[in-house]
Amino acid sequence: MAYSMGDLKKGLKIELDGVPFKIVEYQHVKPGKGAAFVRVKIKSYVDGRVLEKTFHAGDKCEAPNLVDKQMQYLYDDGEFCQFMDTETYEQVAISDEEVGENKKWMLDGMMVQVLFHNGNAIGLEVPQVVELKIVETAPNFRGDTQGSNKKPATLETGAVVQIPFHVLEGEVIRVDTVRGEYIERANK
Repeated sequence: MAYSMGDLKKGLKIELDGVPFKIVEYQHVKPGKGAAFVRVKIKSYVDGRVLEKTFHAGDKCEAPNLVDKQMQYLYDDGEFCQFMDTETYEQVAISDEEVGENKKWMLDGMMVQVLFHNGNAIGLEVPQVVELKIVETAPNFRGDTQGSNKKPATLETGAVVQIPFHVLEGEVIRVDTVRGEYIERANK
């Protein structure tokens, strides 16, 4: 499907020169002289770069062939993270660079969303809230019950988050993976 200048809007996924992009900012400009045009900021799904592009009347761009698949994280072999489609048992390797910051929230067996472009895995998203066990943190001291005081805690994936003083080592907590913050103790 081809998109024209009038079809563009924030959040739309487009493909330019074989690379999939998402429109993150959109501005329709109607100058005093000349024809109207659309100025957009687009973010690449492949490398995360943000570019500015101008579309004039008659310019066209294609809809990318993007597919989201729910897959299970199996393990990290040191260079690639291995994922498996739980329906077909097909395995996919994604490099550590492409996984990026998401790696610090992933546990073996966790379900994640893997994004494919033309059959190739180009990125992934972990759930917004994950439950992880605290493996190392400072002990609690009597009287440290203020909610505003925080201490660092290392989680079982290696991620470090700030937690309240009353939360102890060995407990399971819920963490917001977008902001990288403690939410609450997990009910287990």
